[in-house]
Amino acid sequence: MLSRTRFLGSVSRIGASKRFASTKSLKETLQEVIPSKQEQLKKLKAEHAQTVVGDVKVENIIGGMRGIKAMLWEASVLDPNEGIRFHGLTIPDCQKVLPTAPGGKEIIAESMLWLLLTGQVPSEAQTRQLSRELAEKGDLPAFVEKLVDSFPATLHPMTQLGMGVAALNHDSLFQAAYEKGIKKSEYWTYMLDDCINLIARLPALAARIYRNVYKPGTPLPAINKDLDLVGNYTTMLGFGDNHNLTEYLRLYIALHGDHEGGNASAHTSHLVGSTLSDPYLSYSAALFALAGPLHGLANQEVLRWQLAMQAEIGSDVSHEQIKEYLWKTLKGGQVVPGYGHGVLRQADPRFIALQEFCDAHPELQESSIIRLVKKTYEVAPDVLKEHGKTKNPYPNVDATSGCVLYHYGLKEFKYYTVIFGVSRALGALTQLVWSRALGLPIERPKSLSMDALEMLIK
Repeated sequence: MLSRTRFLGSVSRIGASKRFASTKSLKETLQEVIPSKQEQLKKLKAEHAQTVVGDVKVENIIGGMRGIKAMLWEASVLDPNEGIRFHGLTIPDCQKVLPTAPGGKEIIAESMLWLLLTGQVPSEAQTRQLSRELAEKGDLPAFVEKLVDSFPATLHPMTQLGMGVAALNHDSLFQAAYEKGIKKSEYWTYMLDDCINLIARLPALAARIYRNVYKPGTPLPAINKDLDLVGNYTTMLGFGDNHNLTEYLRLYIALHGDHEGGNASAHTSHLVGSTLSDPYLSYSAALFALAGPLHGLANQEVLRWQLAMQAEIGSDVSHEQIKEYLWKTLKGGQVVPGYGHGVLRQADPRFIALQEFCDAHPELQESSIIRLVKKTYEVAPDVLKEHGKTKNPYPNVDATSGCVLYHYGLKEFKYYTVIFGVSRALGALTQLVWSRALGLPIERPKSLSMDALEMLIK
């Protein structure tokens, strides 16, 4: 295991605070870290404001701004070849140094949240204290419970989640403080309080939606103050006795917590937050972006495709049979879901981490759907390379994530994106705190018509 001493050296090299204090609270830690980041930004503005960091091409403008380096995002950076790094740490690094739940082996949301916010690895004591704080703040206001219970069961779970999060804005500390008048230098403290409160309440909100839609009349367990965030979430979903599913969801939510700022949901939260909307309004907007078929619905599309393959060619199949099915999919004008990525050009490290989880659990090794996922991975890249129309023929995290949920009995496809929404809050809300701490302005890119673009080209 990577020692704390070696880790601190790596943190200091990536510009995070050099001090590792095992007893400071999250807010106290941020109060130490923020001044150095503010000074770093001030220096960048003063010395490099006119430095060119990239060229904008016509394909960038008409291709969804893909690849344009035009956004500040502190918590993570996505490299096409190396994958995601959280304050310089790879996923394997995080798995070595971030605290787990008592009796567990996987990263938990609290330790990832601390890292994303501060750039530091929390101590066991800090992690447990944060778990306790989230549990104590996790109950929903009665009016939100009533609102969610009034939704028809036919209303999509993601619509319900977004509406529930927006309604929590009623209790926004940032909004209340802003209306009274506070200094800009204090914005981040109220933003942090709101973000912690929202993260704390997401499991109860998401579990209530699951109960109402899929298991009406089933009682919801009370929040256990001694459990971590995901431990409580799994229990409220009705799977608290399934330790392996709980461990999987801990890993899933931590790994999905942040993936740079340019993806649609993270970017939406940043854009709305730049108007000084509170975290509830900002993140509700992000959730509606996540609900789109080209974004958060990917893992359920993978599962549908894998189940369709299994129904057609069986469970115990050869590589050749999978190859034929892949070509059938491609020749039918469809994409192979779970393969390719807007940035990555190698196998997604999150996919690798989830596959390693599967390899370490005998019940998953014996699962027909998980075996099919693994065999598909052994065949698909070569087929996609031969096909020649995919920039990245390797799997992304969605290639396996939903299939594991399905194996463990959480089979309601439409709900999968809600779990994604619970996880993505870690990174999106982290950046809202930093955007206010650094005083970032409202986002306002320049748009062009096609006529204006043609004139510029001439």
